[in-house]
Amino acid sequence: MRVLDALAAEIEAGKYAPGAKLPSEPELVERFGVARMTARRALRELRERGLVETEWGKGTFVKRAGDGEG
Repeated sequence: MRVLDALAAEIEAGKYAPGAKLPSEPELVERFGVARMTARRALRELRERGLVETEWGKGTFVKRAGDGEG
C-alpha cells in the first residue's frame, strides 16, 4: 500500500517526530490521489503497528518513545 509505506518510511526517517501530527485523511487523499478509505486503512495499519495514535477529533500523532502497551 503506497500510502502506508510512504508514511511508515517518513516516520522512520524522522520527517514526523514523536508527537507530530500526521496529515489528515483529506490531505492524504489529495497528496496520494487515493480514495478516503485507502487513507483511512493506512492510518489504521500504522496504529496497529504501534507507530501512531489517533485522538478522535484532534488527529493522528506519531507515538512518543515509551508510549506503548505493557
